[in-house]
Amino acid sequence: MSELNSVEKLFRGRHFDREVIILCVRWYLRYKLTLLRIAIVGGLLSLGVPAPAQRLINGYEPKWWKEAVVYQIYPRSFKDSNGDGIGDLPGITSKLDYLQKLGVNVLWLSPHFDSPNVDNGYDIRDYRKVMTEFGTMDDFDALLAGIKQRHMRLIIDLVVNHTSDENKWFVESQSSKTNPYRDFYIWRPGHTAPDGTRTPPNNYPSYFSGSAWTLDPKTDEYYLHYFTAKQPDLNWANPKVREEVFSLMRFWLDKGVSGFRMDVIPLISKPTGMPDLTPEQLKAPPNAYANGPHLAEYLREMDHEVLSKYDDMSVGEATGTTLAQTGNLVDDRRHELNMIFSFDAIKLGRSDFGLSTLGPWSVPELKAIYDSHARVLTKHDWDTVFLSNHDNPRIVSTFGDDSPAMRVPSAKLFETMILTLRGTPFLFEGDELGMTDFPFKTLADYDDIAVKNAYKALVDTGKVSAQAFLSAEAKVARDNARTPMQWDSSPQAGFTTSTHPWLAVNPNYEQINAAQEESDPASVLNYVRALVALRAHTLAFVYGDFEDLDPQHPHVFAYTRTLGDEKYLVVENFRSTSVTYTLPNNLTAGKLLLSDIPTSDQANTRTLNLAPWESRIYKQ
Repeated sequence: MSELNSVEKLFRGRHFDREVIILCVRWYLRYKLTLLRIAIVGGLLSLGVPAPAQRLINGYEPKWWKEAVVYQIYPRSFKDSNGDGIGDLPGITSKLDYLQKLGVNVLWLSPHFDSPNVDNGYDIRDYRKVMTEFGTMDDFDALLAGIKQRHMRLIIDLVVNHTSDENKWFVESQSSKTNPYRDFYIWRPGHTAPDGTRTPPNNYPSYFSGSAWTLDPKTDEYYLHYFTAKQPDLNWANPKVREEVFSLMRFWLDKGVSGFRMDVIPLISKPTGMPDLTPEQLKAPPNAYANGPHLAEYLREMDHEVLSKYDDMSVGEATGTTLAQTGNLVDDRRHELNMIFSFDAIKLGRSDFGLSTLGPWSVPELKAIYDSHARVLTKHDWDTVFLSNHDNPRIVSTFGDDSPAMRVPSAKLFETMILTLRGTPFLFEGDELGMTDFPFKTLADYDDIAVKNAYKALVDTGKVSAQAFLSAEAKVARDNARTPMQWDSSPQAGFTTSTHPWLAVNPNYEQINAAQEESDPASVLNYVRALVALRAHTLAFVYGDFEDLDPQHPHVFAYTRTLGDEKYLVVENFRSTSVTYTLPNNLTAGKLLLSDIPTSDQANTRTLNLAPWESRIYKQ
């Protein structure tokens, strides 16, 4: 009972049921029992006794990364410890207690490696060094130690489709055609017209505008770069490249990280012969670039040589990958990746090549994505759930209603969805506060190289007006997610003591910040803490079956998660007005466990009076 009382004290005054508190205690006891079992199995293994066979849960093999809640940190924007206006590793370490209290148990650190920062760290100069602006390797070790002391884990970015052009491999590769590192990258002579005009080897466009090929005057050949010219693509067909990648992976795993988020990993195997893209393929180049003929071979080799030897997790950023192709990457019998990020939901209504736009979308369209994942993916496949990251605008501004009246309930609704759907949930820094998009007005407001390149390609050439470009970009720009974390109402939101942060702080920080939400029982922050706690001790939200009860309803998402004789009902109202909703199939609501808004509806009712953007979780 002492444990029950302490948990009850922690969550006192917040809108969820005492049964949630009891479940917290049960989860804690199950956690302690798991530690005891691990100790016993470890002792048996040391004596040469085979480990017992793993018990399946609802047909799934239990794994720690399936039960985790992952929190992504963009280090440049999280917390500045030395007043230079740039977030750093000591700053993250200073906020570990905050993250522990949030309840997340895996931190994903966006690139922290030595980099010229053309693409904010995704252009890596040295994979075994820490970016000077972020600190030192000692700072990294201190961060990792602090994470482990709090019983959390750390995964880091693996960016190995490309490097920086300042990486020593490329410097050597560029020096001559006979250099041993020449074949570390993809070089081609291109085409020469009768008049001497040079053109690239094919018509591949870059993700960041313009051609994906750049002519190097020193060796008079083109090199391939799917992203900026400062990010040349590695040649994975060269076994020495793979050996180098596997070596750097071991370096970080041996340090104690628990796995990798693998940047654009389906792009590492290039299309056979790299012919011109057809007009149809040019409408969506990532689909043509991804999942080349040797991708499975490379990933299985990675698993055999590295991943299978550690208790780690791997999640691939699966650009250009369809749902039908997902099993080819994550089926646990194939020994490739644990999970991938599928972009069907996060890109709903989005157009990314050419002028980026955000168009209309419907709730049935969103539900259909999760329904199809539940239908197509098997017990051997594992999914991810996310609607935000460093490459996308803020959830509440994109999918919800970020007006002062509706921001809080709509932010809570999307966190409810993410933390109760099938798959490992991923939160991005500031999601737990309901942070919003930045009010971008001019090109000077942006830092992102993608925006600046697109402006040159579209506005400077007269294809699009500056007004049209800036209006569209403000809704989809990556910098929306990259503005500094809003810690309190002091100058620069408590992110830095500098008067010039690397990217401007959102001016609404005085109303939206962690300190203000900490003291408000009805805040997004405290609601997310309750959600994370509920998921942590409710295996039905991890391994349970999913059923969409009303796929065609235009505003309400109602679904169940069922594990054995336990069933939970989640109901969410995706609109800024009230809805009276009758549950289908003669279903009654059950016992209310958690709601973002107090309700007087009875437990046995079939008709729910849902407030704007209200979400509820019931136990049936």
